[in-house]
Amino acid sequence: MNKKKYDFSVWDVSQVYAGPGGKLWELLMGEQIHVGGAEQTDVLAKKVGLDKEKDIYLLDICSALGGPARHLAENYGTRIVGLDITPEMIEEAKERTKGKHYEDKIEYRLGSALDIPAHANTFDVVWGQDAWCYIRDKPRLIKEANRVLKSGGVLGFADWIWGSIEAPDSDADYLMEFMVFPDMQTLDGYGKLIEEVGLILIENDDLGDDFANHMDGYISILQKNKQNIIAGFGEELYVEAEKGVLAWQKAVHNKWVSRGMWIAKKP
Repeated sequence: MNKKKYDFSVWDVSQVYAGPGGKLWELLMGEQIHVGGAEQTDVLAKKVGLDKEKDIYLLDICSALGGPARHLAENYGTRIVGLDITPEMIEEAKERTKGKHYEDKIEYRLGSALDIPAHANTFDVVWGQDAWCYIRDKPRLIKEANRVLKSGGVLGFADWIWGSIEAPDSDADYLMEFMVFPDMQTLDGYGKLIEEVGLILIENDDLGDDFANHMDGYISILQKNKQNIIAGFGEELYVEAEKGVLAWQKAVHNKWVSRGMWIAKKP
């Protein structure tokens, strides 16, 4: 299975999401910028036990534009810290949250998931959706998530991963370079990291078929918006975007890549 790491830094990721790349992914996925949008946010919310009757304090690691944070605050009454390393994302998230009736439930913090700006044993839930593939040091990420999680708290996240069939090297390299991913885990690899820090793994689900359906939808949206994308960002960006999304569509159908969801509890 692919274990190679790629030489992309947080600066590279920030450059993508501060520029046209961020706008393109929002076009394809909506402002939540993860597979399945609000529907998948509700699935994860139920799995980690969010409830309007409970006072739950949640950390969203890689919170991007704050779409999931706003959804959770509005629909579940959750108190949230949204953590992201891209200043432009944090500022835009604050702007989109301003004036909402639940605004006081959300705080956005600029910082790294590898050195979370929070004390130990702070959060009832640590959460992530399809963005931890941008973080190079997965063992440290899981250790940090565990550190800030209260005893009895829940870790719940979804992420893009390597699939059950190994991708040819050249394809794997292109997939990672297109997405600016420094590293991807496997389904069981994340499970092992979770258990190594002492968390109890409750669910370890492969969502590859659903991921394939969504990737089919993304290429359709992209192609339908071809002329608008070219007008707004230029033909070169469109051509590269189409090539990359088609490559990911092929990869997920070939089971070279997949998507997983993990739920774990801190004793």
